[in-house]
Amino acid sequence: MRKRKLRAMSLTLVTILTAGLLFGCSQETSGGEGSGGGKRDSIIIATMGEPPSMSPTDHNAIASNYMNAMTYSQLTRMNEDMEMEGALAESFESTSDTEWLFHLRKGVKFHDGTEMTADDVVASITYAKTCPEVSLYNNSVASIEKVDDYTVKITTPGPSAILLADLAHHGNAIVPKALLDEGNDFNTNPIGTGPYVFKKWNRGDSVEFEMFEDYWDEDHMPSIKYMTWKIIPEGSSRTIALEAGEVDYVVDVEAMDVERLENDEGIKLDKIAATNHMWMMVNNEKPGLDNVDVRRAMNCAIDKESIVTVALNGLGTASYSMAPDNMPGATDENILPHDPELAKEYMEASGVDPASIEMSIICSNDQKKRAGEVIQANLKDVLGIECELENMDLATYLSITAEGDYTAAIGNYSSTDMVQYLIGVYHSVSINASNKTRLNDPEVDALIDQAAATIDPDERAKVLEECIALINEKCPQVPLYQDMHIRAYNDKLGGVIMYPGGTLFMHAMYWQE
Repeated sequence: MRKRKLRAMSLTLVTILTAGLLFGCSQETSGGEGSGGGKRDSIIIATMGEPPSMSPTDHNAIASNYMNAMTYSQLTRMNEDMEMEGALAESFESTSDTEWLFHLRKGVKFHDGTEMTADDVVASITYAKTCPEVSLYNNSVASIEKVDDYTVKITTPGPSAILLADLAHHGNAIVPKALLDEGNDFNTNPIGTGPYVFKKWNRGDSVEFEMFEDYWDEDHMPSIKYMTWKIIPEGSSRTIALEAGEVDYVVDVEAMDVERLENDEGIKLDKIAATNHMWMMVNNEKPGLDNVDVRRAMNCAIDKESIVTVALNGLGTASYSMAPDNMPGATDENILPHDPELAKEYMEASGVDPASIEMSIICSNDQKKRAGEVIQANLKDVLGIECELENMDLATYLSITAEGDYTAAIGNYSSTDMVQYLIGVYHSVSINASNKTRLNDPEVDALIDQAAATIDPDERAKVLEECIALINEKCPQVPLYQDMHIRAYNDKLGGVIMYPGGTLFMHAMYWQE
């Protein structure tokens, strides 16, 4: 089959679920102006999901990544031009195919007032390697050792194309060694070197931060002092809150409200094609669903174009490949079309009685529920598979699907690096974490590992294409769509930056006079 053209965008190899320069700014919490009656010094951001954790190592969720970027920093980061650069590491260099030196910034302060040194870096990354939710993001680190107080050496298992991106992941945030040694709970006491200090978590309602006056990065010092993240699960409620001036910025804009917000005086709305990939996850270990022809039948039976219309109000692109189509290495080889008759052929070939398949599709928000309703109707009408829709909060959904205690769920993974995407979604090392289909295929693992060790971008893309074609053939889940990042905000807010990975570059935001 033909290869789909990559969308015209230059993507640096770095993950977003993960990595990113998510610098915080504050939003208005009461009055909207500073005590002197001048420019506003606070900001309220409306978001859809309650963060599962404030700790950088206990989750792999975007909702918590937003929070982590307020309080933590990593050795590396991605800048606004989508290029990897040093963060807590002022500079870095590869001294051989497998050895790297990272030269740390001096005088960096943690929120508890202590200074960061190489001991903290070594302890943080060593600890992160023991945490199941994030350990896949430092498999590129075979060992890390202190050279002197401001230099660390990292040795990789072999040549690595993803080390710098791995080190930018929230799971590799640098925290005080002394607190790690004391057994500090970073969920309730998140101490890092980030631009904001954690103040309060009002469970089910909001999370409050205040700018860190001793933040190390003077060039990216936020201009807004106070930030509150307001948790509003229901889409239309976020829209109403923005229109009423109760919030200043909406991260997760309800697709059905886009036209309304575009015509709303005093509000700006930005859209950009995303690398975020949505699918119906299928637990490959469950009876019936462990049959590849059953999964292929479901894939062909589900009308992805209708899902884009119903769930996204047309603001997205139907997806047929097991990986995003707008990154190097993307391919349409071995994809399956929407074809009800072919779906029936696959079902018959499977030898599985559709009535024997027990399926409950977990949906953690309104958009997913709308998609689920289309899927439910398609599977019943085309294949005779009866399934239920199950509503669930984000934290519970993430936990249950990671453990494999489910049959199906609508989920997603967001990355701007194809290697990291494949490691996170399909590599066996990510089972019980972000590989929720529980695919365990040595051939797939070997190709992903080969891509991760291939430094030349063109050669790496060839390996990735071979790997994705193989995953398309194995059909571990049902791809649905790639959506758009849609953000709406008060038109007095300046410095808003949008990019395909979805990171919020909030240090750049400021209130205009």
